[in-house]
Amino acid sequence: MPNATPLTLEQLRERFGARYKWLVLLTVMVGTMASVVSSTIVNVAVPDLSRHFTLGQERAQWVSAGFMLAMTLSMLTTPWFLLRFGLRRTYSGAILLLLIGGVVGGFSLNYPMLLSMRVAEGLAAGILQPIPAIVIMRAFEPNEQGKAMGIFGFGVVLAPAIGPSVGGFLVEQFGWRSIFFVVVPFCLAVLVLVRRVLPLASSMMGEARALDWKGLVLASLCTIGLLNGLVEVRQAPLQGGLLLAVGLAGLIAFIAYQLRAEHGLLDLSLFRYRQFTMGALVAFIYGAGLFGSTYLLPVFMQMALGYAPSEAGLLLLPAGIVLGLVIILAGKLADKVAPSLLVSAGLILLALSFAMLASGPSASSYLMLTIWSVVGRIGLGFVLPSLSLGSMRGLDKTLIAQGASTINFLRQLGGAIGISLVGIVLEWRLAVHHTGLAAGAGAAGGERLHAFNETFLFVAALCLLAVVAAWRMKPIGTGARPTGS
Repeated sequence: MPNATPLTLEQLRERFGARYKWLVLLTVMVGTMASVVSSTIVNVAVPDLSRHFTLGQERAQWVSAGFMLAMTLSMLTTPWFLLRFGLRRTYSGAILLLLIGGVVGGFSLNYPMLLSMRVAEGLAAGILQPIPAIVIMRAFEPNEQGKAMGIFGFGVVLAPAIGPSVGGFLVEQFGWRSIFFVVVPFCLAVLVLVRRVLPLASSMMGEARALDWKGLVLASLCTIGLLNGLVEVRQAPLQGGLLLAVGLAGLIAFIAYQLRAEHGLLDLSLFRYRQFTMGALVAFIYGAGLFGSTYLLPVFMQMALGYAPSEAGLLLLPAGIVLGLVIILAGKLADKVAPSLLVSAGLILLALSFAMLASGPSASSYLMLTIWSVVGRIGLGFVLPSLSLGSMRGLDKTLIAQGASTINFLRQLGGAIGISLVGIVLEWRLAVHHTGLAAGAGAAGGERLHAFNETFLFVAALCLLAVVAAWRMKPIGTGARPTGS
């Protein structure tokens, strides 16, 4: 029997017509949902994992930080994978790795096995993350890109909205292992969609080249040194300082190598575009604040306020629904309003929500926690579609894949550093207040609450810092030329 599945891009376009680009967008949206679920759903189980494996705060945070680290590094390889294997093989391989990480992670016998599966999931998620922006920038006309990004964002934000809620109930009813299996239906659905709508023999981006493994090693050295240094610096200042020095040396070596590499892992000519440079800076700081808070909020609700895992997860459900609606509106506005304005407004709302979460006992009721979470997600809705579009509009078409990977890389690097920084600040403030996380929300609960409030203020300050860079992003239509031209 002849193969009924079209193998070329031309055959697929002929079969599906004008709706083909939307089907491709649906496919990458579901794949991204799977990766986002695997990233966020574990946070609600951190207290259970800590008890099961007898983990301290500094080791427990690696369940999230290890995923983020792996995701961050693998993002830089996405353009190479697309050139070497094409969209269909790259996407299928990453989804299969994500599926294996989820299933095996659910059966983990010890902490190293669990952590290795989180790293595997992170590697897969990192390869997947830049692809939707590449698809939107290449397949859609400029006047449709905001709409496409809004629709894509609506689907993707449902994952972190529903994930923690479902995860909280699963942890209570079936234990922490059950949350790892939530990615399975997403991954199976994507594999079916990939076979139907993604071309087999298309690289999308041109001629394949050898992977810049030297650049990847230097980037890994830099990232691992910085993250481990941040974790160790309070417990062992000498060892932590040495690791930070190694990370900084790796960063300098990476930049120097990329400047003279013919086909480097990262095309530094991207930073000749002012709107991209400012957008990259916003992405890094914003990632630190956002992912740090995503780790902090479920831990805060359970260990400072005494809520159950299901209640901690359910808090984000109404906020996620609001985010989904806002992001559609923001996507349409991104085609008409300067990205700098939308991103700045969103960051200010995000900072406000974190500041109000730290405002004292009046903000600790479940209703007020829900309200301030909704305010933060409204801000997030304005940032998400505008940041990528505002950073990459005006780039040369040959730089779009590199630009998407770099923006995602810097956002996730900021996120990984943010999780570590939040853990460090929280541990520091707990020590200052002479309390810890081991006891329940009893006699020491007031001091513990103060420590969490001060950590939320730190996250709010990060978001306000990003506003400074956001104001310097070029409005639409003014950033098409490199600053050096």
